[in-house]
Amino acid sequence: MTTSSRKRWRRFRSLADALEKRLIVPTPRMALLTGAGALLVAGGYAVGAGAAVQWLVCGALLGLSVLDLSLLPRRRSLRVSRSLPEQADIGSPFEVTVRAEAPQPVSLKLTVADDLPQTFLSPGAPLTATWEGKAAEIRYTTEGRERGEYRFRTVWLRLKGRIGLWEKQARIELEQMIRIYPDMSGVRGILSSMQNQLTLEGRRIYRKERSGSEFHAIREYVPDDDPRFVNWRASARSRTLMTNVFRPERGKVVTILLDCGRMMGIELDGRTKLDVSLEAALALAAVALKQGDKVGLLAFSNRVKVYVPPGSGLLHLQTLTTAVYNLQSDFVEASYSTALQHLLRVQKKRSLTVLFSDMDNYMFEEGLRPLLMRLKRQHRILLLGLRDEVLQRWASAETTDRRQAYVKSVAHKFAVDRQTVAAEMAAGGIDIVDVPVGQLAWTAVNRYLDLKSNDSI
Repeated sequence: MTTSSRKRWRRFRSLADALEKRLIVPTPRMALLTGAGALLVAGGYAVGAGAAVQWLVCGALLGLSVLDLSLLPRRRSLRVSRSLPEQADIGSPFEVTVRAEAPQPVSLKLTVADDLPQTFLSPGAPLTATWEGKAAEIRYTTEGRERGEYRFRTVWLRLKGRIGLWEKQARIELEQMIRIYPDMSGVRGILSSMQNQLTLEGRRIYRKERSGSEFHAIREYVPDDDPRFVNWRASARSRTLMTNVFRPERGKVVTILLDCGRMMGIELDGRTKLDVSLEAALALAAVALKQGDKVGLLAFSNRVKVYVPPGSGLLHLQTLTTAVYNLQSDFVEASYSTALQHLLRVQKKRSLTVLFSDMDNYMFEEGLRPLLMRLKRQHRILLLGLRDEVLQRWASAETTDRRQAYVKSVAHKFAVDRQTVAAEMAAGGIDIVDVPVGQLAWTAVNRYLDLKSNDSI
């Protein structure tokens, strides 16, 4: 393309933008009237009065067009606003309202087209409303299908009057931003549940009666209580046998590590491994914060992408969510040495370190085990990996030919290798769990509660 042609293209592009903003288009009714007028003109010429009929038809169409356009409000006088939430969960529908106002009452048909991001659910049918009076509103429902920050930039309006020969189009620049968060339904269930009845995804998390080293309360003695914890002074005052209740020490530190490398961008059951891990990590953070512990978070690929120092209180959960809601997997291999060395530098106090990653990385990453052994001297480690259910089905499938037998043998070998790695890690004092997608959050939360009940953090 030559320089002169590029210059002409810019001018044409500016002209196209101007026409797009100030376009007036004929309606099907105008096309029908024009066709009928053409037939009248043809009939007029047949009887020798073609010129008079042509002037009459053109004058009528022109007069009706001028009247139609004069009844439509001016574009500059329109005031358009859009109402949408600041944030929404991935896959959760939310409502958007577009409101148009004119300085004088009008009677027309309004059609709206909003600038939806590509990954959002389209409303489908045209958004239309009858505009009677000074204002009109159009509501529609959409949802975000991927996490991240998205912008609604433009609103297109089409105004059609009562005569309905022409439609006036207006493009309104109206930029707004919305954040699509991970699925927070499990976290909300945890936050709304009672302290001793944690609920995740509508089901109660299994919790056994816990003991600990921190005094919590005094209650009546029951036969299953430890006689060593009988409070004789309280028993003498109440004349009823009373016992001390202890709970695990509060204020412990839980550090969550999120792998954002290449393998975490793989989809399982319609969601990426990173999406599943992120939702499970936030559920674990909500439980730990509700138990009075501190939670920190480190996300990494070949570099440290996000680090949130440990904090306490449920307000800290919003800090964690805001920091990681738009995390994306990078097309690079995750560097565990970078993440773990950074953790050793910034986290001096002993903590429960929970790593959300892919099981294959634990199996094939060279040098990971020495790093974990070094980290184990200072921190308690829990490794969580996602199990590929397709591999599991292949390993247990029935075989009817050689090809299926070969596939089953390879899948079985991979399954055995994963079990071997998990056993070797466990022998070294490192907890490792290989779980299906739907059980990751449950497993993370219950392992944390078990370790806390045993004062193993």
